[in-house]
Amino acid sequence: MLVKSVMVLYLNMNPNLSYSTPTRMTSQTSILYFLLFQLTIIISQPCHRFLTDAANGRWQYLQKSIGIVAMHMQLLNNDRVIIYDRTDFGLSKISLPDGKCRDDPHEWVIKHDCTAHSVEYDVLNNTIRPLMIQTNVWCSSGAVMPDGSLIQTGGWNDGDHMIRVFKPCSTTKDCDWVEVENGLAARRWYSTNHILPRGGQIIIGGRGQFNYEFYPKNRAPNLYRLPFLAETNDPESENNLYPFVFLIGDGNLFIFANNQSILFDYTNNKVVKTYPIMPGGDPRSYPSTGSAVLLPLKNLQAPSVEAEILVCGGAPKGSFVQANNGTFVSALDTCGRIKITDPNPQWVMETMPQARVMGDMIMLPNGNVLIINGAAAGTAGWDVGRNPVLNPVLYRPDDKLGSRFELQNPTTIPRMYHSSAVLLRDGRVLVGGSNPHIYYNFTGVIFPTELSLEEFSPAYLDQEYSSLRPKIVQLASQAKLNYKQNLVVMFTMTGTVALDKVSVTMVAPSFTTHSFAMNQRLLVLGSEKVTCLGNNTYAVQVTTPGSGNLAPLGYYLLFVVHRDIPSEGIWVSLQ
Repeated sequence: MLVKSVMVLYLNMNPNLSYSTPTRMTSQTSILYFLLFQLTIIISQPCHRFLTDAANGRWQYLQKSIGIVAMHMQLLNNDRVIIYDRTDFGLSKISLPDGKCRDDPHEWVIKHDCTAHSVEYDVLNNTIRPLMIQTNVWCSSGAVMPDGSLIQTGGWNDGDHMIRVFKPCSTTKDCDWVEVENGLAARRWYSTNHILPRGGQIIIGGRGQFNYEFYPKNRAPNLYRLPFLAETNDPESENNLYPFVFLIGDGNLFIFANNQSILFDYTNNKVVKTYPIMPGGDPRSYPSTGSAVLLPLKNLQAPSVEAEILVCGGAPKGSFVQANNGTFVSALDTCGRIKITDPNPQWVMETMPQARVMGDMIMLPNGNVLIINGAAAGTAGWDVGRNPVLNPVLYRPDDKLGSRFELQNPTTIPRMYHSSAVLLRDGRVLVGGSNPHIYYNFTGVIFPTELSLEEFSPAYLDQEYSSLRPKIVQLASQAKLNYKQNLVVMFTMTGTVALDKVSVTMVAPSFTTHSFAMNQRLLVLGSEKVTCLGNNTYAVQVTTPGSGNLAPLGYYLLFVVHRDIPSEGIWVSLQ
């Protein structure tokens, strides 16, 4: 595995050598294999990998195998991550507990299956527990309700109309999936969920579905047309699946699909505004899979809160068809940024250090964006991605245009189609998945099925910053907050505090799949006053957001940030 991993690194730095055709190795790569083989004799620890250190982030290998592919991930407020892939890969590498088996006459591959296709990952203990799902959850969507329950919607085959509920609990043996048959009004596959101000959800689109519905249902038949999705549908490629959706401060939804975007009043089924087509006209949605984030929301007490969207990566128009015919076009290396609350909003284009398709964009507690995973050529889909991009990129939205990107240390594991990433409470990013094939294929393919989990620790977690890292000592974890609440957060720090460089942020954990972190949002509460209380203890006064339009009801991670270095987060909930 070490040989393969370092070989991937070598070939990524030498694009003229072909990773996809190993039988045509040059003498150069043969020598490399020989040297690496000698190295593996010295390094006799098969469950560990070389780790990159500090400077621009650090990688750590967590689990050699969780038994399934981390295709979908959601962090819950008990510090456990719910992970699942799909039920028609075949037999997974983790068994269901207590002799449980799943019998599904509609299944295409294994009708009697005693293996799990969902697991619960305990972040604090680095352990895995198998969960049981009955119907196919492949390429589905989800969001967390105000009570902390994960609502998962749709999937493939017999799962396309299903709603599944996972309620977190303190005793692990009591939690598992509960399935609601025919809970959806339409077939949902590759759709997007977004939390609404009072905690309900809107479920938008999916293959062949140019409509949306609500959970819980607001009325029968609970199905509403959205012509925008039909208008952005490319023949043969679609390029409008898993649309990027964000709730903004005026209560409307920003919806981006393909290369177009609208502001949508979902309560009146009305398009409020149409934005310019993204320059270049290339698609950014699945399968030409880019990613998107709503940049940090600031000045939350202002009458109108500015909202900016960042869309990065993707694949040129026609790439999906070409990739399926064996031609792997270079991915896009551009990002578009637009202030959607401006009277005359326009896209501003930026160039990333590397081209990337199937990259995940994760908001860090300090407001920076981590772009991670993916490929430099091809698209999403079965075996049609090439040239893994092993280096994450950090994007600093407040820096000057032209100097916002910073290349980070590389992983050794290609994370291609069906990989994902989520932010953890301590500021690390959990990374897993990669299964570009129809089944669990561990040999005989360019990119084997990847069952491992690893973490990426941004540089703010380096030991050299420990004296500048705040530690929250007062505002109890799991605290219940109200809107427009004056709040005092106490923290300690051993180093010198720059009082004007302290802020408090709240992050809504995402449901991440297929390169889109649904429901992810970061709110900067600012710092109205920072007071030194003595004994390295400080108090920062802030005010919570004013409405559910800015911060929908539910659980958030709250951080104190000092000079871009965040504390460990605590769980809070807006009631």
